Amino acid sequence: MKYLIFVVVAPIAEISLLIKVGNEIGSLPTIGLVLLTAGIGVSLLRQQGIEAFSRARKKMNAGGLPAQEMIEAVIIALSGALLVVPGFATDLLGFAGLVPRLRMYFLSGLVSKFFVRSYGQSFTREQPGNDMIHNKGKAIDAEYWREGEDK
Repeated sequence: MKYLIFVVVAPIAEISLLIKVGNEIGSLPTIGLVLLTAGIGVSLLRQQGIEAFSRARKKMNAGGLPAQEMIEAVIIALSGALLVVPGFATDLLGFAGLVPRLRMYFLSGLVSKFFVRSYGQSFTREQPGNDMIHNKGKAIDAEYWREGEDK
């Protein structure tokens, strides 16, 4: 229900804002502003996306999990989509997602909603036949089968 309200209210507010701006400065300058913000947004989207991809690649090459960079890439992609949609309110939200400091603010709110698990740790079997392998109180779930049995 809350998403339906966003889908209905956002376009109506956006159209209303475009009409008001068009009445104040004229239709051609309004169209020009919409196209200018879309162009600047696409340029920023390209730059920020390449930087996020580069940071993720460096982190993976160092053996780390690029979880933050992946979430950041989602924010950048959503911001780019908002910048391409005609309108000033969506452009404002889109630009907010492309400003690194504001993106980190969004990111801190999103990170708490995600759970990232790393499988890069090495574990050893404590006793033969254990289904769970423990290491300092942590356990990983494993599948196994005995030779000669069906998988």
